[in-house]
Amino acid sequence: MSRPFSPKIITANALIDGDVIYLTDSNTWSGDLQHARVFTDEDSANAHLSQAAAQTARAVGVYLVDIKLEDGVLVPTHFREAFRKTGPSNYAHGKQEQVTHV
Repeated sequence: MSRPFSPKIITANALIDGDVIYLTDSNTWSGDLQHARVFTDEDSANAHLSQAAAQTARAVGVYLVDIKLEDGVLVPTHFREAFRKTGPSNYAHGKQEQVTHV
């Protein structure tokens, strides 16, 4: 028996600057996780994944990520994705300079 499908988002890295990006409801890319489109069925997620992967002029390394909703906020279920959205961790720079809780 296969595992039930859990909610997912599509993520990638922006081709030009390497930032983490997320596919939105309007099939554009955003650097804000909270703008990500949430997929609740496997067929739709896979179809959009194929379309997103074809956007090679904008995104590289496109893949699905498990996600959950906590108090109305999208939260990755895996540490790797939580880490990716904050950027490098060796010192505060880039995205980390803009966030006070990192």
